[in-house]
Amino acid sequence: MNNTTSPIKAVASNKQKTIIALKNISKTYHSSNIEIKALADINLDIMPGDYLSISGPSGCGKSTLLSLLGLLDSPSSGEYLIENVDTLNLTMDQQAELRNLHIGFVFQSFNLIDELSIFDNVALPLTYREETLTKSEIEQRVIQALTQVEMEHRKNHKPNQLSGGQQQRVAIARALAGQPSILLVDEPTGNLDSKNGDAVMDILNNLNKQGTTICMVTHDVRYAGHATKQIHLLDGKIIESSNAQDNVTNLSQQAVV
Repeated sequence: MNNTTSPIKAVASNKQKTIIALKNISKTYHSSNIEIKALADINLDIMPGDYLSISGPSGCGKSTLLSLLGLLDSPSSGEYLIENVDTLNLTMDQQAELRNLHIGFVFQSFNLIDELSIFDNVALPLTYREETLTKSEIEQRVIQALTQVEMEHRKNHKPNQLSGGQQQRVAIARALAGQPSILLVDEPTGNLDSKNGDAVMDILNNLNKQGTTICMVTHDVRYAGHATKQIHLLDGKIIESSNAQDNVTNLSQQAVV
């Protein structure tokens, strides 16, 4: 009998104080004789229940950072741990396994498949999981996720029968169905008008209040302010960071003065 246990599964089964830890992360791209430093010495901890926003001007490194967090790219130097697993020592297959276990993605462009129903769009990522889920378990997860974003009543519709805001809700449900440790959200309101954008942000805010850990890239300062922790990037570096507790403390100190 083989008693060998995947190091990913072994660590994933334990509750960790930190979901993601970045230590001195840098990313450099090379093109011909040109060297472009997209990220420089990034240090960041994401804890269970955090709601983190990443903002900054175009070209500051937001998308690169999110790609690294999602194991879609690798840093040039530094250390990246997720659920206490050192990702830099993993093969591509092991990284994919870790990504499928712990990371849910929500993209600006929704990325729904037009030919599939809403139910099947949300269920699709579950078929790529290494664990075997029964048909009943998949249905339960899909309905639960759709209910969380108030879209269960549209489960039999096709994406082209929904508004942009509704499609983004379905995209969030698809990410939730995998029961990830963290949601990585890339410009969730970028393709939406202000009304639908506000509605999507309300969904994310409520999910975080229910315990979902969220890391969101946004260019909108107003939406960045919804997060309890905020970092601002410029030229690949974190130039400013804050959290809601700091803001409350500062306001209290000002009131005393």
